[in-house]
Amino acid sequence: MARIILKPGKEAAVERYHPWVFSGAIHDIEGSVSEGELVAVFSSKRKFLAQGHYYTGSIAVKLFSFEEVKIDDSYWKSKLYKAFLLRKKLEFTDDPMNNAYRLVFSEGDGLPGLIIDFYNGVAVFQAHSNGMHALAPVFVEGLKEIYGNHLKAVYDKSSETMARSRQDKIKTSGNLQQDRYLFGTSQLGNILEAGNSFLVDWERGQKTGFFLDQRYNRLLSKFFAKDKKVLNLFCYSGAFSVCALKGGAKLVCSVDSSKPAIEWTEENIRANGFDPRVHPSVQMDVKKYLNESRDQFDMVVVDPPAFAKSHSVTNNALHAYVHINAAAIRKLNPGGILFTFSCSQAISRELFLSAILSASLETGRELRLLHHLWQAPDHPVRMYHPEGSYLKGFILMVD
Repeated sequence: MARIILKPGKEAAVERYHPWVFSGAIHDIEGSVSEGELVAVFSSKRKFLAQGHYYTGSIAVKLFSFEEVKIDDSYWKSKLYKAFLLRKKLEFTDDPMNNAYRLVFSEGDGLPGLIIDFYNGVAVFQAHSNGMHALAPVFVEGLKEIYGNHLKAVYDKSSETMARSRQDKIKTSGNLQQDRYLFGTSQLGNILEAGNSFLVDWERGQKTGFFLDQRYNRLLSKFFAKDKKVLNLFCYSGAFSVCALKGGAKLVCSVDSSKPAIEWTEENIRANGFDPRVHPSVQMDVKKYLNESRDQFDMVVVDPPAFAKSHSVTNNALHAYVHINAAAIRKLNPGGILFTFSCSQAISRELFLSAILSASLETGRELRLLHHLWQAPDHPVRMYHPEGSYLKGFILMVD
């Protein structure tokens, strides 16, 4: 195993259990190492600090153990089982009204570079690094041991994330990495969330197929939607639309630029027993819709894709958040409710709130902050790694 030697003074973050070692903190590498291999990290005085996977980017090592232990199949399975036990304690695993949850959340579960979502018997495995992807067979065996006959299939949805993790194309055994079933097969199926039925397409959908992180925020939208005319922007699968209708909304309009997303939303509306007449859907660019539509609403949900993938584009992203939220605010009747979100890790909660303030000033409308919103607890954040708190949201009243 290669040894990573840090520069003097650069061990402090690791000693505080932060799971990232940046390339600029490295003094020397003893031994040969390539992307995804196990490495041990030492201080400048050769004191052992941690073990992790080596990367070739600005984050050079992602750490998973701060103890000098043997890293073998049993180690990885124990990590997986510990993640399962947390979800069990949170009562995600045995609730008949909810059969989908995030099982592994990267650094939050001490498995940086790995996401596993569980959808009613189908586990979707998504690796963000060579090191974690190489361990797929081990994690499949671990999933079988945890779920037994309840595990129908394991689907590897890593092609896009693996390609993004390096400048060149990731290759496995000489072939471009392809999404595929690692165990079993499964038709696309429905999940239950708070008793609501949703179709999940883990093969063609965004991310792993469904945005589980918004679970509790959707429940809040149900609470606020009663007797309101609701606009759901960037609707994707229409989950917020379903919850608003379940909460007694008079009408919900769902908008997305993607035709498959609109078709998916309409299917979820039907699956939950709603009359399509209370749910007009619009396939259109959201900005264009906001500029051209004359309709006004009592509640607007703004849940866009990440506007900032890295800190280098933070300023552009902030302008985008100001613009889209100002346009949404203009769509609200006095006393209306705005649900607004940012899933950009590079945008802090404080920066996002400043963007909303700028949108308020731009429109001349006064906003009152009612709630801060976060990702669901099956996306835990280690206190040593605040970067894991990527989902930020607010509920505001617009006067």
